[in-house]
Amino acid sequence: MLLKTNEKVQGHYDVIIIGSGLAGLTAANILGRHGRKVLLVEAHNKLGGFATWFYRSNKKYIFDVSLHGFPIGMKKTCRKYWNIDIANKIIQLKDVRFANPQFKLQTEFTRVDFTQKLIEHFGVPAETVEAFFNFVREMNFYDNNQMTNHDLFEKFFPGRTDIVRFLMEPITYANGSTLEDPAITYGIVFSNFMSQGVYTFQGGTDLMIKMMRDELLQNSVDIKMQTKIEKVVVENKAVKGVIIEGELITAKAVLSNGNLLSTIFQMVGADHFSSEFVTKAKAVRLNSSSCQVYMAIKENESIPHIGDLVFTSTAPTFNTEELLAKKVTSRTFSVYYPDTRPQEATPKYYIVSSTNSHYADWATMDEATYQTEKELLIEDTLKSLEKFIPDIRAKIDFIDCATPCTVERYTLHQKGASFGTKFEGLDISMNLQKEITGLYHAGSVGIIMSGWLGAANYGVIQSNQVESYLYQLEKAQNFMNQNAQEDQHA
Repeated sequence: MLLKTNEKVQGHYDVIIIGSGLAGLTAANILGRHGRKVLLVEAHNKLGGFATWFYRSNKKYIFDVSLHGFPIGMKKTCRKYWNIDIANKIIQLKDVRFANPQFKLQTEFTRVDFTQKLIEHFGVPAETVEAFFNFVREMNFYDNNQMTNHDLFEKFFPGRTDIVRFLMEPITYANGSTLEDPAITYGIVFSNFMSQGVYTFQGGTDLMIKMMRDELLQNSVDIKMQTKIEKVVVENKAVKGVIIEGELITAKAVLSNGNLLSTIFQMVGADHFSSEFVTKAKAVRLNSSSCQVYMAIKENESIPHIGDLVFTSTAPTFNTEELLAKKVTSRTFSVYYPDTRPQEATPKYYIVSSTNSHYADWATMDEATYQTEKELLIEDTLKSLEKFIPDIRAKIDFIDCATPCTVERYTLHQKGASFGTKFEGLDISMNLQKEITGLYHAGSVGIIMSGWLGAANYGVIQSNQVESYLYQLEKAQNFMNQNAQEDQHA
């Protein structure tokens, strides 16, 4: 389903938003509600960024790319910054499972259930569990805390690699963080999930984006699809507008929802920033990428309930290098049962396997090797899935896989970065406007802004920054106009 938009572009806007990931969409909606004149520009033929979907087998099957899962906070965010109808379609996934050499268990992924598992299954004293939860809940990115994720776990659970795996694997799946990353990249995301579990959007990503598109149009947001920004125009250290299809569209502010480094070095240009800022930006590391294997079950076939999310691994312990290695040892199965899309006439089952990956492992292959490696990844995935559904091969009607190269091609993220940048990117992202007046960024940066909730909420934060800037501009203009009128009367 290609969503229709108004495709209207005027000559001047209060704000132009580049990219329609959840941060860009949410910021556009908030600013549109405020009565701002907004243009949303998207390079792809669909809105949503990484929150997207695709069809296969002549539209017989529809796959969601990143629908599972997000915290309860997404419900609140959608209710407040979108509408109640969108919020009401966010439902809980109550069956998250782990299967690895160290333990096998099922959880509802709530703080209550995790506390019980840590005490009863892993034998941790209740006071230690409570102290851990309180510690991570109080973390915020304004603290100058040099603790790594490894340090965090050693502080509360020294030597317990099984607990590290239990606590870390789901968050790595959600935002790509590793044991070597700052603990803040774990603490905030974990606290969000640990309130009331993992959620999904009933009806599928395409329905959610359609509902968001309709809301944007109601708020008079202009939307231009399949259009790349050729240049963000800067004059006298202030944003002037953007070049689209060879023409300058002027704006008081520009908010980029594109890749942070692409925004700085390609859309704007390093020459517009201070040398100190450029040096810091060049030091920002991209986060890891990912591979997915997409499987559609034959119509009129079914599969047993094996869980909504299944974190499975053959690695002896949780290990960052093994997690990213091309020889896959750890993968997460997202299982989509018919109630995920109750609107479909024929009940359908889908399974998506996801693994973290290094872009360089795939980008350097020739075409023949690339295709061979994709087939090997599919075969290894099926072997892993057979442990849960022995006759799965006979039930599959369609199967294909995506690699970091696929991610790069369709999202335009440098090196297929699925989760934006590492933590140091957050400071760069949040301070673009200090370098160039009227320039802002919102997207997957610093890991803690990854995932659906993080992206949407970052859009909220940055839209408030843009609104404040526009208000100050108007206030200054009104003051100048008032003085001019007084001078005329004098």
